[in-house]
Amino acid sequence: MPPDDLFAAQGPAEKVPGSEVPRHQPLAARMRPRDLDEFTGQGHILGPGQLLRRAIEADRIQSLLFYGPPGTGKTSLAQIIARRTRNKFERLSGVESNVADMRRVLGAALNRLENTGQPTLLFIDEIHRFNKAQQDVLLPDVESGVVRLIGATTHNPFFFVNSPLVSRSQIFELKPLTEADLCELMRRALGDAERGLGYLKLQVDESALGHLAKLADGDGRKALNALEIGALTTAPGTDGVIHVTLDVAEQSIQRKAVVYDDEDAHYDTISAFIKSMRGSDPDAALYWLAKMIQAGEDPRFIARRIVIHAAEDVGLADPMALVLANAAFQAAEFIGWPEARIPLAEATIYIATANKSNSNVVAIDAAVADVESGRTLPVPKHLRDASYKGAKRLGHGEGYVYPHDHPGHFVPQDYLGVEKLYYLPTDQGVEKKIKERLDKWREAMKKLRSSGEQVSQNSS
Repeated sequence: MPPDDLFAAQGPAEKVPGSEVPRHQPLAARMRPRDLDEFTGQGHILGPGQLLRRAIEADRIQSLLFYGPPGTGKTSLAQIIARRTRNKFERLSGVESNVADMRRVLGAALNRLENTGQPTLLFIDEIHRFNKAQQDVLLPDVESGVVRLIGATTHNPFFFVNSPLVSRSQIFELKPLTEADLCELMRRALGDAERGLGYLKLQVDESALGHLAKLADGDGRKALNALEIGALTTAPGTDGVIHVTLDVAEQSIQRKAVVYDDEDAHYDTISAFIKSMRGSDPDAALYWLAKMIQAGEDPRFIARRIVIHAAEDVGLADPMALVLANAAFQAAEFIGWPEARIPLAEATIYIATANKSNSNVVAIDAAVADVESGRTLPVPKHLRDASYKGAKRLGHGEGYVYPHDHPGHFVPQDYLGVEKLYYLPTDQGVEKKIKERLDKWREAMKKLRSSGEQVSQNSS
């Protein structure tokens, strides 16, 4: 704020007692990690020996794209990289910034590089909000190394960021923080008197921390700010201690905790959900789904189980079940709670009321068991690759018959070398028609084998 602004604050910002950190900043902003050792989560890219960590430590960072849900550390990581590599940190927003802002920052970066030799790290939050023309403005300076670009987005950059920019960047996915990660963040804030809540006399129940961690849904910002709300809005007791209970945590994050009876209840509930769908009871399945929603389960966890169930227990009796389940998974991942409940409920009802068959599970398990037991069969010569020179001399492909040249696009020929049935279709739903076709084809195969002949290409 300019010093001559008539509406500027007349005094210095209030500080956390014994600290230079402004108290008006939210806890999540005050507790931003200052280096990699303070950074929580993302071990798959920042753990010892991982590519991104090695690149940061060796100062070999070029342009990066970070994508992942909110509150996973995209901005903090960009600031750490700038600090570690001694780059000037410049920040733009895909929501607020325009081309003029971009040209101003890029021009200043070029002057800085030429006059002082200091490189600039340009961080663009929500880069997917820039249109194609705006993203194209960045290309020359990214290409020439005037700036090191770090773009942050909650969307998959392969779909929402221009291909030329993607091709010039390394892409890293930041995953939702685990409940253990979130509890670690909150405990660190509770013990930090300079930036966190350590200057207060606080007693925070483990159940309260656990509830905040679960309901934050992998978002570190949400967990820390909810903790601060609970601490600052709770009156101290007669002993001067602020006691943050589960009830306080529920109010702070605005969702009631569904208390599982014990640690196994999480697995018992998902088990009941799956068995209700398998048992064709949509009402029971919806109840268990609602319980998991209220308990703060990750929507992707629920969606994954629905996808597995669609393939495992509905299968080919209704192939659309897997299509719908996968669509529900993508929708739930894209939109999150609370709207994710709608596609998840749709998939749950569809699967619970669909025809059921597990014939595909039985079939693949039987085939895998054969392979594991040492039943390794050679590929019959007429099925082998005949596209390379010399294949004919080896007899590869000789005698293969092209099914599309025959009525019904089928001709009996040996595809395995031995007689073996793995897939045994049921008479449920769509699979009934599959069974009728397959029975007809298998009968033709059986006659072929009993004749001891192999249909040759000449017969076509």
